[in-house]
Amino acid sequence: MEQKKANARSKGRSKNNVANRSTRKKRSASVRKPDLKSNIAKCDKALKAGQFCPVDERCGACQLLAIPYADQLTSKQAEIEELFADALAEDGATIQSILGMDEPFHYRSKVISPYAPGKRTASKAHAKDTKHSQEQRAGKRNVKNRSEQREILCGMYAQGTHRIIPTDECLIENQVAKKIIQAIRLVMMRYGIEPYNEDTGKGFLRHAIVRVGHRSNEVLVTLVTNAEDFPGAKNFARELVKRCPEITTIVQNVNTRATNVILGEGKERTLYGPGFILDRLCGLSFRISSHSFYQVNAVQTEVLYEAAIELAHLQGTERILDAYCGTGTIGLVAARALQEKSLAAAKDGALVVGVDKVESAIVDARNNAKHNGIENASFIAEDAGVFMNEMAGRDEALDVLFMDPPRSGASLEFLQATAHLHPRRIVYISCNPKTQARDVAYLRERGYRLEAIQPVDMFPHTTHIENICALVAAD
Repeated sequence: MEQKKANARSKGRSKNNVANRSTRKKRSASVRKPDLKSNIAKCDKALKAGQFCPVDERCGACQLLAIPYADQLTSKQAEIEELFADALAEDGATIQSILGMDEPFHYRSKVISPYAPGKRTASKAHAKDTKHSQEQRAGKRNVKNRSEQREILCGMYAQGTHRIIPTDECLIENQVAKKIIQAIRLVMMRYGIEPYNEDTGKGFLRHAIVRVGHRSNEVLVTLVTNAEDFPGAKNFARELVKRCPEITTIVQNVNTRATNVILGEGKERTLYGPGFILDRLCGLSFRISSHSFYQVNAVQTEVLYEAAIELAHLQGTERILDAYCGTGTIGLVAARALQEKSLAAAKDGALVVGVDKVESAIVDARNNAKHNGIENASFIAEDAGVFMNEMAGRDEALDVLFMDPPRSGASLEFLQATAHLHPRRIVYISCNPKTQARDVAYLRERGYRLEAIQPVDMFPHTTHIENICALVAAD
């Protein structure tokens, strides 16, 4: 019931954000100092009396937790203004007020926890369960008997280390996901499943990844194991679902490499449910699997994508490229916008092409397009820079470019191809405004003008900022 209420509040917040943007569109497009009062007034959610994080100083993930939320937004706005000061002054661009959250807590819908051995324990509390589970299983690989059993640690890593901070409390992570993380630890103890020891390379369960659909409330649990053989896997899954009936599906991912990379590239198998979940974003349904890239803050993702589509000024006749497209979220939202602008035009050449080098993401993107009945979008598995160069070599026309590169920014090859193709409009979404500012400077030197900036607070209480830059061809 509480989750349904939260979803209802989220819908209301999305409408409020849209209304705020519509009002701002009427303002002059000249360089100005943004008025943050109205935006901050509704977002000023400082920590409530008595609400605090017990591991804040040891964890380090929420660098701004002690700062009132309004002050966080002011600081982030100032950072964007400083990074783009020259472009704002020279191009006559508009910088909009940062879009913050009404409820900036428990927003992370994806929670990752490592599992590791702790102190030795001879607790009799688990003796019956352990003996029972050993009798049930045919093999005893990955299993410890009671006398050898250690406590199992789970939680989060201390900043800059691989030392686990055991906790079941986090002010920014989804509460259902945190409950499941703890339940996995208890089921491991019941069934004698060894946690992975990264020092020795031994042990079985390395990580658990829990993803919760913001709109659907569906839950995907991915168990990352150090071996393919999982004795008693079905019993383990059954017990976990019994303890956490919110779970929709459980997947085993095998990662046998000595690496800090969490997910393995090898075999996966479904232990329970369909092996994926569905969630709704911007009115579309998206399939989410273990390897899918899907923003962890669904509330602000809708705000971000709505702002990006608005800044694209689509008419319904454009040819669009969605570079670094992932599972196709922004591309599919744009494709639907084309259809809504002009169904006839969409049949006469308006098209969205998404490109990403991660093949599994492209598979998901194609499935998402099919699932939503979107026929004016296609997705290609290829490096974005290589694909752009191929387009440039064929002198293909491109009207709008959506780009959402990794934190390192766009490659030089990609930027050179962009300058050659010279799309009429570029909507650049970035999780690292510093590399974004570098890339925007490159494009401004090659015939583009910065038109508008829209910062979005995707990760409250952290120093991270998501930012959108809209550029238009100067000629």
